[in-house]
Amino acid sequence: MRTNAVKAALKQGMPQVGTWLSLGNVVAARFLARAGFPWLTVDLEHSHTDIQTAAHMFAAIADAHTDCLPLARVPSARHDHIKRALDCGAMGVVVPMVMNGGEARMMVAATRYPPQGDRSVGGNLHALNADASPSVYYQRANNEILTVLQIEHIKAVEVADDITSVPGVDAIFVGPNDLAASMRAADGTPPTTDEFEAALAAIRQSCERHGVAPGLHVFSVEEAQQRIDQGWRFLALNSDLKFLLDAASAASRVFHPDRVSGDLAKY
Repeated sequence: MRTNAVKAALKQGMPQVGTWLSLGNVVAARFLARAGFPWLTVDLEHSHTDIQTAAHMFAAIADAHTDCLPLARVPSARHDHIKRALDCGAMGVVVPMVMNGGEARMMVAATRYPPQGDRSVGGNLHALNADASPSVYYQRANNEILTVLQIEHIKAVEVADDITSVPGVDAIFVGPNDLAASMRAADGTPPTTDEFEAALAAIRQSCERHGVAPGLHVFSVEEAQQRIDQGWRFLALNSDLKFLLDAASAASRVFHPDRVSGDLAKY
């Protein structure tokens, strides 16, 4: 069975920088799996991608034979979403909007077969993507599945230690947009940079106290390096869509600078 190299590297404190797949495109997944990223996350929360397309994307990544790990960001913190993504061949999950330790324990349990958890036994694509027989997969999957929980609300930041201390959590991932939105004042005023950075620091420090890799979505190589220097270890750099738009707009700007939309950065 494939060894989860990302999980092993994070345990050793090594940064792992991947990217997000939001286009729901199997061909794009095949090519990006060969781009050198150690992991790719198929986004099932904020995209049109359905589970059948996701299954093909997981396979395209796993079959690249580049040791690139297929992950799924599931739609919400629910057992059935995790079960379906893993049974369809994801080698790990990113679970959004985990709010407390109780939810964290339930999400970890959903990624593990008994007696360590309550993941039900079934499916077929998981073993295929893991390069294992079903019997070997069932024996070893608990040790190889990457479990990433998202702390992305200020109320979850306030109880971060309850989440990061749950056994089986490999990494915490921060969605900066949702975190900032949860910190808005009653009149909609966004948090200051200092307030936002203090919340990020609180999450990172909680992860460090409990031996969990802190993770964050970043939007440039420079920002990724800055965050790695701060101690962040599981970083999503841009997305398939943003890489596409950045390269296309940079080229078109040379010839038609007046036609490039200033709104592209938001993607």
